[in-house]
Amino acid sequence: MRPFSIPGGISAINKGKAELLDKIPEIAKNFSKINSDTPLISIVIPAYNEEENILKTLYSLSLTNSKHGIEVIVVNNNSVDETESLALACNVTCIKETKQGITNARNGGLAHARGTYLVNADADTIYPPNWIDDMVSPLLKNEGICLTYGKFSFVPTAGTPRSVYFFYEYLSDFNRKICQLFKEEALNVYGFNSACRRQQCVDVDGFNHPPQTNEDGWLAIKLRTKGYGKLHWVTHNRSIVWTTDRRIQLDGGFFKATFDRLVKNLSFKHMKRST
Repeated sequence: MRPFSIPGGISAINKGKAELLDKIPEIAKNFSKINSDTPLISIVIPAYNEEENILKTLYSLSLTNSKHGIEVIVVNNNSVDETESLALACNVTCIKETKQGITNARNGGLAHARGTYLVNADADTIYPPNWIDDMVSPLLKNEGICLTYGKFSFVPTAGTPRSVYFFYEYLSDFNRKICQLFKEEALNVYGFNSACRRQQCVDVDGFNHPPQTNEDGWLAIKLRTKGYGKLHWVTHNRSIVWTTDRRIQLDGGFFKATFDRLVKNLSFKHMKRST
């Protein structure tokens, strides 16, 4: 069963910059223990003016219990706030990508990554301790899987009750099952919650994609078309990631998103989607 309310461990991390500044030494110390000079896994986080969110994302990742060597790469995509200085203070790699846009930022992180496996994250999302290993484990175990994608839940930011999102997320899960079985499974892939093999991503021209498509889902299609394997949905509730609902708000709010979801169950446009 999906969580009806926000778990206590997530709520403890779900704070803004001012409340988490005093956690920076702890975050940096945590990363000093799990950072690797020879990482198996690279976690890439595009960031544009994310000073209010980046600390909670990094705090959550610093608490991972991964058994593998990791590196975390924050891609500063022309931020004019304290995103970069905060990331560096947390003891993670921060690179600059001057070409604006999420596709350019993800490609910049891909070019810098050293791990065998690439895990895609976002700077407004909280990640549970098991997330990294649960996302990478299917790739480690099965060469016939080319990309994994996971489940996520919403942290309300604009007054929508969490209970409302609880039901919306079940509707979204139903839609993802429909896409997986009958439509285009790549529509289920989101860049803040997916993983693949780094070299295979490079081989298909990274996150570049045609107009009117999404960089994350299109990558999935390219990997599958190249013959690298199938997509895999990671459904463990312990690995649900918690992201803000700002995407829904930017798309017109909860009711519009729900309507679009219902329409999507009845019709299909290739690689166009709502959250």
